Amino acid sequence: MSLLRWLAAPLSPLYGAVVRLRNRAFDARPERASRLDAYIISIGNLTTGGTGKTPLTLQLADSLQAAGWTNAVVSRGYGGKRAFDVMDVGPGSKAAEVGDEPLLMAQRLGKGRVVVARQRIAGAARALAMNPATKILLLDDGFQHRALHRDLDLLVLDGVRRWSNGKMLPLGDLREPQDSAKRAHALVVTRGRLAPKDDIEAWWKQYGSGGPIFYVDFAIGALRSFNEPKRLELPAKDLGLLFAFCALGHPESFFADLLVAGLSWSGTKAFRDHHALTPRELWLVQAEAAKEGATALVCTEKDAMKLGQQHLAVLQMPLWIAEQKVIGAEALVTWILERLEAG
Repeated sequence: MSLLRWLAAPLSPLYGAVVRLRNRAFDARPERASRLDAYIISIGNLTTGGTGKTPLTLQLADSLQAAGWTNAVVSRGYGGKRAFDVMDVGPGSKAAEVGDEPLLMAQRLGKGRVVVARQRIAGAARALAMNPATKILLLDDGFQHRALHRDLDLLVLDGVRRWSNGKMLPLGDLREPQDSAKRAHALVVTRGRLAPKDDIEAWWKQYGSGGPIFYVDFAIGALRSFNEPKRLELPAKDLGLLFAFCALGHPESFFADLLVAGLSWSGTKAFRDHHALTPRELWLVQAEAAKEGATALVCTEKDAMKLGQQHLAVLQMPLWIAEQKVIGAEALVTWILERLEAG
């Protein structure tokens, strides 16, 4: 446990009490949640840190759009500091304003598909005003945002870390009590190939809603060069030894994914989640990589959102950006489409 969490530990009972009272208030008066003229799908989790919500949200946005269900993503824009809200996110937006994950989604989905707002109801209203033909709004990290009614709650669980030590913040990683899982219509387990399915199914039976469980995985499918217009589909030859760095909630997942993709690294460097590397920090990472015998750097797409020309100027070795994709989401998409078509 970090020093900050240890110092804040006495507040854990108070935090838990506040969360329970808030949930009881919404349970007692569900009409408090605002409704909009769109089908609302929330993608969220019970724990802090990354569970893979962003790639899953992108996968659903693409799949539903391809099936004729026009959609947009509404995010809080964590990590972005902007002078005003609400803000549309386009491929050319700045990560410092809108956040790294919304910018990543906007670059994948295109203009008019992502909105950031501190109040989700305002962001949702803006998304519908931008395109009244929008049929679905995807709430990125929306499980705790109960002020906006949702038609479908997807609870995302990391199949490796699962519910951590089962304790709430700051003693553990839970944002809510485990029995809050009963609000979810379905459980989506990421890194499913490594998940102990018997344990997860027993947990869902005890705490969940009884809805279906879907297992999905992530894989690095290609590398995109930051230094030049170049992209390599994996597996690729003659890449040399890499040095991996990232600013994620759980960096070990990225480092493991590189190895699974056949990309060996000589060393790694992790920064706090959402950290924006300065050019000097990138130069120091490069110097450390050279000492470890690496011939190139590799980072996540999320990290690349915060790199610019000043970073490019300090690079003396190639920097590869690992493109992540979701595997095995077909059953989940089919289930969602069936619910949509059923009305």
